[in-house]
Amino acid sequence: MSAHFARPEHHDMLDRLQDRRMLRELAYIDGHWTAHSTGQTFEVRDPATGLPVARVAHLGADETADAIDAASRALTSWRAMLPQHRANILRKWYDLVLAAKEDLALIMTLEQGKPLDESRGEIDYAASFIEFYAEEGKRLNAENVTSHLPGAHMLVSREAIGVVGIVTPWNFPSAMLTRKAAAALAAGCTIVAHPSSETPLSALALAELAERAGIPAGVFNVVTGKAAAIVGKLCEDPRVRALSFTGSTEVGRLLAAQCAPTMKNLIMELGGHAPLIIFADSDLGSAVDIAISAKFATSGQDCLAANRIYVERPIHDAFVAAFAEKIAFLKVGPGIIDGVEIGPLMHERAVKKLEEQIEDALERGATCVTGGQRHASGPLFFEPTLLVNVPDDALIMREETFGPVAAVTVFDDENDVVRRANDTEYGLVAYVVTRDGQRMLRMGRALEYGMVAINRVKITGAPIPFGGIKQSGLGREGSRHGIEAFTELKYLCLEAS
Repeated sequence: MSAHFARPEHHDMLDRLQDRRMLRELAYIDGHWTAHSTGQTFEVRDPATGLPVARVAHLGADETADAIDAASRALTSWRAMLPQHRANILRKWYDLVLAAKEDLALIMTLEQGKPLDESRGEIDYAASFIEFYAEEGKRLNAENVTSHLPGAHMLVSREAIGVVGIVTPWNFPSAMLTRKAAAALAAGCTIVAHPSSETPLSALALAELAERAGIPAGVFNVVTGKAAAIVGKLCEDPRVRALSFTGSTEVGRLLAAQCAPTMKNLIMELGGHAPLIIFADSDLGSAVDIAISAKFATSGQDCLAANRIYVERPIHDAFVAAFAEKIAFLKVGPGIIDGVEIGPLMHERAVKKLEEQIEDALERGATCVTGGQRHASGPLFFEPTLLVNVPDDALIMREETFGPVAAVTVFDDENDVVRRANDTEYGLVAYVVTRDGQRMLRMGRALEYGMVAINRVKITGAPIPFGGIKQSGLGREGSRHGIEAFTELKYLCLEAS
């Protein structure tokens, strides 16, 4: 198979690519574009149309071992390289990503389905991590220790942990790769990445640009194919010293167990079940806008999405009326169409889960104000939906939704709503809307979440430590803490007398 997309039959939108080399179908191992020895491939389809976008190399454990071999060989020289030199290469990668934004966004929309403007935003977001860690790698210092022993001089340094396995999800196929990879590479680690088989093309396009930027062979590897075989190999190989994973809590638990025999460092961004708490002193228009953004970005397919919306009784009815009106006007359709705000869901399982959650909520006494069924745009499209009077024991209030369905319930007491918001195994992000300054501080302390957003939705970015508590993850990504996760502390004690 060609290393580039060259078959006569293809998705019409691919004609809009400015650089056809950006659409890669082969894995990238040790600086080579690599096919399966028998030519095995899997198909990537546009969830909006069902049309094929590409056929990608279907690799497994053997090729993953080859990638780990390559990363292990490349580690010594990459780790020994001056941080300034690594930073220069990462900066070139950053520049190339921004220059290719339109192609990268188009590829993402075709394989993932999100609206094209959201894809463009994700490319900017993805690039920001490369830029940030290109600089942060130069400042990766530890500390001197005031000696407690006579005649001794003590130093503590940070060293690259080694080969890193990276496993990324389908909902943010570019940003989740760069947030992990840029930090690991800047620290001096080499990586073996496995992107979701539903959205591998974004990762392969980033590998193409990494190669052009001058990242040496073996430093950055992307293995596409069967997740169980590839990720299983990453977990079991002792040369892989850290595993960074974004995905469901259920899968995260399984991977943690598989990594236990080799005692890897684990960085895991897992499930979320975010509450959005709107107090009666809030500005109604702002509260509605925040709810729209917190719930319906990425068509609701986001671990940061507001899954449970609690509204204080005095403004509940007015909020529901205004919220329903805005929801009804959200534009649904293929992400490639200008102005579309809600794209398709990723697969049939996601649609069925929404249907099950809605049916369960209605059976338990909830009311569907707007939406509630599949959209006419296609089998994977779902109407933006508003459920009200949703009881706390409904499925949608107890598990992630991952779709454009908003569940609203009423509350009367601050302490009670905090208890209800915290009554979950998840602890990624919580949202609060209020104009009471003292309440802002109280809620920030009381909510058991790794991140709390007050009167706004967008809070993430390269400089902040992204992550959750409880069953929502281990460690942090972004910020200096994100690069430190890929290092080990080494203590050196010198006889100074």
